[in-house]
Amino acid sequence: MPLKSLLGALTLSLLGSAAWAHHGWSAYDADKVMKLETTLTDVQYRNPHAQVKIEHQGREWDVILAPTRRMESRGLPKEALTKGKSVKIEGYPRRDGTPEIRAERITVDGKTIELR
Repeated sequence: MPLKSLLGALTLSLLGSAAWAHHGWSAYDADKVMKLETTLTDVQYRNPHAQVKIEHQGREWDVILAPTRRMESRGLPKEALTKGKSVKIEGYPRRDGTPEIRAERITVDGKTIELR
């Protein structure tokens, strides 16, 4: 295989992997709304989406939030999300049973932030 073709195939493969790693919203069940009052066990304030971890039903759950810029513009700065903080989260679980939630809104310090 010529080098140019090999590099093209490798590039397409890597782009496909990146797209797969990004969370497609169809993977979440919008018919099963979860409303949880919980404590944050970990916070990852980064793009493409901020993410927190919580304990629910004896399992650790990942909660996918919004992009950091959107959260900040809606009044949720990085400093408001800290490990140990009590929050309310409303969102949808993954359809495949993976302990992960796509959050629609989060309430921190009595303020509700719409994430979508």
